[in-house]
Amino acid sequence: MIQKTTIAKYKNQEIIAFEDVVAVEEPLEIQLEFGKTNNRKTQSLSVTMRTPENDEELAIGFLFTEGIITTLSNLAQPVSKSVENNKIIIRLAENFNPELEKIKRNFYTTSSCGVCGKESIQAIFTKKKVLNSIKNVQLDAHLFGSLPNKLAHIQKTFIETGGIHAAALFDFEGELILFREDVGRHNALDKLIGTVLLNQQSLDYFKDKILLLSGRASFELIQKAAMPGIPVVCAIGAPSSLAIETAQRFDMTLIGFLKNNSFNIYSGKERIKEIYEN
Repeated sequence: MIQKTTIAKYKNQEIIAFEDVVAVEEPLEIQLEFGKTNNRKTQSLSVTMRTPENDEELAIGFLFTEGIITTLSNLAQPVSKSVENNKIIIRLAENFNPELEKIKRNFYTTSSCGVCGKESIQAIFTKKKVLNSIKNVQLDAHLFGSLPNKLAHIQKTFIETGGIHAAALFDFEGELILFREDVGRHNALDKLIGTVLLNQQSLDYFKDKILLLSGRASFELIQKAAMPGIPVVCAIGAPSSLAIETAQRFDMTLIGFLKNNSFNIYSGKERIKEIYEN
């Protein structure tokens, strides 16, 4: 979603009026409805800044990657009760207890959250229900160099605004399957995962997929990718030290600084079977 705005632009030694396009950023409050039919309760869970669109997918992806739900059966039908005034209410199944009082959050949204790295990784182990099963696959190195261009060609909002992130899924042949955009890199990934879950896909769907991140690879993004068992994560930018440690602990292949003819392999290099030739 984009918005037109009039700005002052300096060019060729003069300041002129200029109509620009920017990505829309608005808050979204995620609430949960839960309990027995005759005693339903609603509780606010989180507020995130996002680009309006795919709000239901964003909320479901967020609940899954944070370990609050583990399967689509944890949700009632219809899944979303209402979306208005930047608020979405996700309805949980009558027989599902989210144990909100036991949720130790931390919602790892910034590097300064103060949560110990090792405790953070251990917290994922307690929530993660999917094991990576792709261990002996070997992917041609040359297919990775083509991924950024394939994503760039369809990133309409980024092309128009230059101010939005993307997360994309590719198969092991390098074919683009699905992508989502958002002003928040973590929201883009939550939208992507939520879309797959809402399409009734088994979590096995992720086991032979490559995730491409349009920016850097933070710990939070690797955490979210680990939850459904994505085995290969590529980033246009750099990974953090905790992102690398997390990828290693979960046997994920992590690639950073991905370009047309080069990239760095920080974890899981055994899945890459050839290198570029000069």
